Amino acid sequence: MPPLLFRRIDRALAALALGSALGSIITAAQAQPAPSDVALVKGNEYIAVVNHPNNLTIVDTQTDTILKTCSLPDNFGPGTLQISPDRQRAYVLNNNFRDLYGVNMDDCKVIFHAALNAGPSESSKAMFSIAVSRDGKEIYTVVNPTHLGSESYAVLPPRLLVFSTDDGLGAKPIRGFSAPRQITMMQTGNDGMLYAVGPDIYKVNTRTGQFKVHQPLRNWKRRGFGAPDVLYIWPAQTPQNTLDLLYTAPHFKDKKQDAATADIIYGIAIINLTTGKPSLLDFTNFAEVYFTGARSPKDSNLLYTVLKHFGKFDIKQKKQLANVSLDHTFYTVSFNKNGSKVYLGGTFNDLAVFNPDTMEKIADIKLPGGDMSVSTPQVFIR
Repeated sequence: MPPLLFRRIDRALAALALGSALGSIITAAQAQPAPSDVALVKGNEYIAVVNHPNNLTIVDTQTDTILKTCSLPDNFGPGTLQISPDRQRAYVLNNNFRDLYGVNMDDCKVIFHAALNAGPSESSKAMFSIAVSRDGKEIYTVVNPTHLGSESYAVLPPRLLVFSTDDGLGAKPIRGFSAPRQITMMQTGNDGMLYAVGPDIYKVNTRTGQFKVHQPLRNWKRRGFGAPDVLYIWPAQTPQNTLDLLYTAPHFKDKKQDAATADIIYGIAIINLTTGKPSLLDFTNFAEVYFTGARSPKDSNLLYTVLKHFGKFDIKQKKQLANVSLDHTFYTVSFNKNGSKVYLGGTFNDLAVFNPDTMEKIADIKLPGGDMSVSTPQVFIR
């Protein structure tokens, strides 16, 4: 594993610890839970996000106020969620990475539940991997099982599990296949295929279980480049209908490929979920760690990034246009559909709202409860 990745992981773990510790200080006394029986309005735009102790909160993006808060069962974590194609349900990977839940966002009722363990002698966790088919009939996850023996544990091969969303509160897999290790975030494409991020980005046939490398990452053969590092676990459903993730990679000066003199390049890998086309866009030299990036729905050449600072980049010119200091770290960048506002989430219990043109903060939305940790805010239109 390259040294750069160790440094990024160290910083990531430190940031996660700080976010959880300080985020828990921001309590429900500062933001009271909203009613759970308020229905969403067709045509309106919302943000759904999960936070401690185990809340699903819906924010109205027109007013940047909280519409409602739903209480989820069991335990928090990681809070990775996907919105169903009909925008009726929020599907959440939760309960310490062990269970999938489907919540009706109009009345907060849990109408789908799947435990990921195959039985009492197994411990299975999904590392941020959750995706919903484009017709809304199936939900996908890759689990990492461990057999719990009386005197020893045995690590088992990962499995891609397929569930029917109609199977209610006792859902069991309707199909299962072997899967590569290290699968994290996933999205489905208009072509019915599943795109899964691991050492490379895979295109997966969920009927046959075939994993095919669609965009090489660790195994790419880019002339003059070394292998990239990727630290990205937030499967945002973007207005552009893409699967995006940031990477860093060494760009060597010459054929000697001396890592000590190489430039470290930041880039974004993109899977167009409408066409299936993959692309790689290098956008700047590495200067600081960013966790996520999102392109503007108004101008796909503009990329916005976040961690300690909120950054704005011109991709074609490989130039940073703005760099705004934040009052605390954020993990995620989310745009509303028309690109007039950008929402920073993760870590604490506040969503910071910025004007992407001026890079000025225009609102701060306090969520009921504690921190979001590494949950994934999702913007959608009912």
